[in-house]
Amino acid sequence: MLTVFEEGFFDVPELTRLPEEMADIEVQTHDHQGTVRVHQGLVQCAEFPVVVITSNGERDFPPAFLRRCLRLDLPLPDEERLRTIVTAHLGADAMREADDLMAAFLRRRALGELATDQLLNAVFLRAGGVDLDAEGLLDAVLHQLTGAM
Repeated sequence: MLTVFEEGFFDVPELTRLPEEMADIEVQTHDHQGTVRVHQGLVQCAEFPVVVITSNGERDFPPAFLRRCLRLDLPLPDEERLRTIVTAHLGADAMREADDLMAAFLRRRALGELATDQLLNAVFLRAGGVDLDAEGLLDAVLHQLTGAM
């Protein structure tokens, strides 16, 4: 990616290995609306790209990469935002029966790291008729992401 950021090009190894008589090849564009010619596997940017990358913080990025980034740290969603997220993904009906799941999620998140998709999974299971109280299933769905398991 650093090559693209710095130089505005990258090569496709599978195309660079083609014989000279196949140096120019037509490839389909991402939108499937046409084709472009790639010469010797080299893809040259007409304009430098804007790349959006998300990270959950599980890995460190090299300093050379980070120097080229505009970092935006998002706060953990509060209860109102979580309700909006659940409703957007699963619908208002699913959220109507999930107050206890929301409370359990917020209580457990205060004690350690949980991801929003864990709440979504719990509400999805409940909406599908799964008894989350049976055999500690809620504990399995809302398990802490850091520390001992």
